[in-house]
Amino acid sequence: MLLKAVSRYSVTKQVPLRLILVVPFVLQIFVAVGLTGYLGIRNGQKSINNVVSQLRSETSNRINQQILFYLEKPYLINQTIAAGISEGQIDIKDIEALEHFSWRLVDKNTVDFLQTGTPQGTSVLVERLEEGFIVARAGNTDLPNRQSHRLDSQGKRAELLETKKFDPRTRPWYEAAVEAGEPIWSKMYVGASGKATLSLSQPIYGKTGNLLGVQHSNFRPSRIHDFLKSVKVGQTGQTFIVDRSGHLIASSLIEKPYTIQDKELEQIPATDSENPVTRAVAKAVLERLGDVSSNSDVSNNQSQQLDVVVDGDRHFVQVSPIYDEQGIDWFSVVVVPEADFTAEIDANTRTTILLCLAALVIASVLGIYTAQWIAQPLKRLSQSSEAVADGTLDQNVELSNVRELNVLACSFNRMTQQLRESFTKLAQTNEQLEERVEERTADLKDTLQELQRTQNQMIQAEKMSSLGQLVAGVAHEINNPVNFIHGNVVHVSEYTQNLLALVHLYQAEFPNSTPEIQNKIDEIDLEFVNEDSLKLLASMKLGTERIREIVHSLRNFSRLDEAQVKEVDIHEGIESTIMILQHRLKAKVNSPTTALIRAYGDLPLVECHPGQLNQVFMNILVNAIDALEEGNAKRTYQEIKDNPNQITIRTAVIDAEWVEIAIADNGSGMPEEIHQYIFDPFFTTKPIGKGTGMGMSISYQIITEKHGGKLSCFSTPGKGCEFVIQIPVRLKE
Repeated sequence: MLLKAVSRYSVTKQVPLRLILVVPFVLQIFVAVGLTGYLGIRNGQKSINNVVSQLRSETSNRINQQILFYLEKPYLINQTIAAGISEGQIDIKDIEALEHFSWRLVDKNTVDFLQTGTPQGTSVLVERLEEGFIVARAGNTDLPNRQSHRLDSQGKRAELLETKKFDPRTRPWYEAAVEAGEPIWSKMYVGASGKATLSLSQPIYGKTGNLLGVQHSNFRPSRIHDFLKSVKVGQTGQTFIVDRSGHLIASSLIEKPYTIQDKELEQIPATDSENPVTRAVAKAVLERLGDVSSNSDVSNNQSQQLDVVVDGDRHFVQVSPIYDEQGIDWFSVVVVPEADFTAEIDANTRTTILLCLAALVIASVLGIYTAQWIAQPLKRLSQSSEAVADGTLDQNVELSNVRELNVLACSFNRMTQQLRESFTKLAQTNEQLEERVEERTADLKDTLQELQRTQNQMIQAEKMSSLGQLVAGVAHEINNPVNFIHGNVVHVSEYTQNLLALVHLYQAEFPNSTPEIQNKIDEIDLEFVNEDSLKLLASMKLGTERIREIVHSLRNFSRLDEAQVKEVDIHEGIESTIMILQHRLKAKVNSPTTALIRAYGDLPLVECHPGQLNQVFMNILVNAIDALEEGNAKRTYQEIKDNPNQITIRTAVIDAEWVEIAIADNGSGMPEEIHQYIFDPFFTTKPIGKGTGMGMSISYQIITEKHGGKLSCFSTPGKGCEFVIQIPVRLKE
């Protein structure tokens, strides 16, 4: 777009070619280098953010895991001692044994302080002092004062250090555990050693629920302070721990998070820290996240990351909750200065700017030189192009020493040659297009005729779909009067025989009749009436029986008066269909009778749609008869007599679950090009009006979809055709 804009400007304002070549080139170099630098800086910033985010998360996780590890030790030790006392494995009354057991735990550096107090006032305390040795303090109801001894390397009492009054039942840790009824952490306070201390107290109950004592262990927050100092966060980063009220617990800095006056410990709020970064971060955390005691994200054990600007420098901060079920509810804060990671990016930025300036200078010089070198050949090419535009196609430009311009000149010369050839081919193409339009028009006419044929076939299919209802209606209308006639023929025959017997008796008793009677006898030919009347009645009875059979076959064929699905005799449906088609099997003037061979097996009753199955039999038998009649038209009567037409119907049971019906004819068969489309909708070889092309398609759908069976066609040209139906004895759900 930039080149097009500059080109338009050159045409209207006559801008020199040198400027047109130099400016876009310089701008492209500038944009490319600048964009590369920008993307590099931005990607570098993203990388920093990713690294810092990962560093914050990993550091926070490490701190949280280590602090929870520190806090878990007193809890597990209290649980162990309490369980041993509750189960009777440790005798709380045996002060010496309890003292030795506590010494073993303290000696292994598992914990610094263990104390057990009882409701009777006895107590056992084992503590590791900062001087490195372990002391034991024990007292009971017999000793009003508690004695403190230094323990040797075997855990045995050595020198007596002091004796002082002590009652564990009056101590806050004892009272808090008894009141809570479960393990509970104390607030930070000044311990007996004069150091900041956290204590975890747990009541000990017997099997009956009675209070046996309170197990008490201390933990010095200075351990957390030492651990935070060992954690390296970038080059100048820091970490600190605060409680839910925002007071410092520990910090990676040298400052103490508390002050002690008159053995009273006062925690310092993080916002009052001596370190300006700590103060600013704590203030930002409170402002951005709100009071940590009410912030839902932090309260729900979800870490929060935010950025804090201190004196113009950005710091990356992560706040993560630390809590346990015994009452610890703290937050770890990790602070990473951005300046620890941006030094290299600043150097890259300066390098990028210098590269941009150098690229601009080089691009300008190269552009001026290139413009002079290219201008002259392009001018010649421009003049030739204008001549071609005016219609003068016989143009050729001189070749240049510059490879690209030489290629351009050759391409221009080939283009003019191709233009001349193209104009020649255009005339030929127009003629071909006219021919193709005529061909397409003819194709459209053929398609229209095919659509009309399809429409006629669909109309014929609609007519055929009403055949079942028409057959059922006709059968019903004929059945009633025929039954009436058939029933009365018996009585008429009986009455006639009685009347004839009466006439014979009258002639025997009165042989000499009057002339009038004799004339009437001669007129009606009484002897002939006597012989023919019974024959006539017998013929009438036979005719009505024949009509009843046809009506019965029609009703069986239509099956409209029966349930949609029922158990039927397959042979009965086949015979009903044959009865309807009997007239087509009889001998005609130009062909003898078509033989019908029945090879019926012993079939069970089959669950099916009777009317639809009869429709399939009808379609297949009609196609077989049509095929035989079509073959008869090509043979003489004698040829047909020598090789008579026949239709074979075979039934059998397959695997006790299926039945097979095969209908075969000995006609001329069908070629493969017809056989492969036999079940396609609207496919027919018959002229319009004699076949819709839907019969076999509908039959295939009835067998495969309605009955879950198979319909196959086997045909060999010159040897006939066979349709094989396979359906299950019981329809599947």
